[in-house]
Amino acid sequence: MQITRASTFPVDESASTWQPTATLQTLHLRARLNAVFRAFFAARGVLEVETPILSRAGNTDPNIASFSLRFGGHVDAGPARRWLRTSPEFPLKRLLAAGVGDCYELGRVFRDGEAGGRHNPEFTMLEWYRVGWDHQRLIDECAALLEQALALVGRQVRLQRMAYRDLYRQRLQLDPMRASEEELRNALGDVRIDPEGLGRDDWLDLLMTHRLQPCFPPDELLAIHDYPSSQCALARLRESDGVMVAERFELYLGPLELANGYHELADADEQRTRFLRDGQVRAGRGAESPPLDEFLLSALAHGLPDCAGVALGVDRLLMAMLGTSRIADVLAFDFAHA
Repeated sequence: MQITRASTFPVDESASTWQPTATLQTLHLRARLNAVFRAFFAARGVLEVETPILSRAGNTDPNIASFSLRFGGHVDAGPARRWLRTSPEFPLKRLLAAGVGDCYELGRVFRDGEAGGRHNPEFTMLEWYRVGWDHQRLIDECAALLEQALALVGRQVRLQRMAYRDLYRQRLQLDPMRASEEELRNALGDVRIDPEGLGRDDWLDLLMTHRLQPCFPPDELLAIHDYPSSQCALARLRESDGVMVAERFELYLGPLELANGYHELADADEQRTRFLRDGQVRAGRGAESPPLDEFLLSALAHGLPDCAGVALGVDRLLMAMLGTSRIADVLAFDFAHA
């Protein structure tokens, strides 16, 4: 006779949903996609590398929140507080400055506060760099890679390039480089947003997410390039038609943003200035500023080769391949079930 004892511990009802949030077929598709990535870069002589997930410095971008934790070992190991990477960008650039040449990394990255239908606090990023290239040439390689990826599910797309300024002029009938904040707000139409604390770039972003992205054709790969200089991030600047633009691109498949790339800034002093400006924005919002990455700044001062780099969201790509709006559908276990 078997005796069953009553549990003395509280039962977590959510534990009954222990199964994967993605189907087994989707997990196989992810594995095939990773194989496509590696074969693509191997054929082009781009080296796969691995860089640290924990760093003594964090991402200063005011729109990105980082996780941090404390190291409990000996103080000789350096600062106890460490930051989970939001991308492998900084250590990859250090490798470039050291002479590694064309390289890529496929791995997990982490962003705090991003959980929902299209976001998971930990996700997979593919990031790569091409020495001697600019952002326009890198757009072509992104399109070639995505063509092979989408072939796994029998999809074909057409690539279209459009300058950021032309996109707003043609589809919203306003010049994003010169329009007033009032004109930008009015262009939102019946979309009502609390204007408290919002600046010019916020209104431009809202126009992108609420008026432009939803109308992008589902079978079009749209490369939007040459952003306003105020949205330069880590990209180089140049003059174009009387205004300064950032040599940056974002790649969309239908309404989904898949990738963000730059003709990379190589000026250490300018990069430090941008980091410090990020800190001022964070302070104005009452947000903590992570330590600057002095290793990166030293690498830039040593000399970063002329290069272009791009980060591609692998989970977003899988969502597009499967036609789902839920990131949980492409993850073995999403944040709620991790």
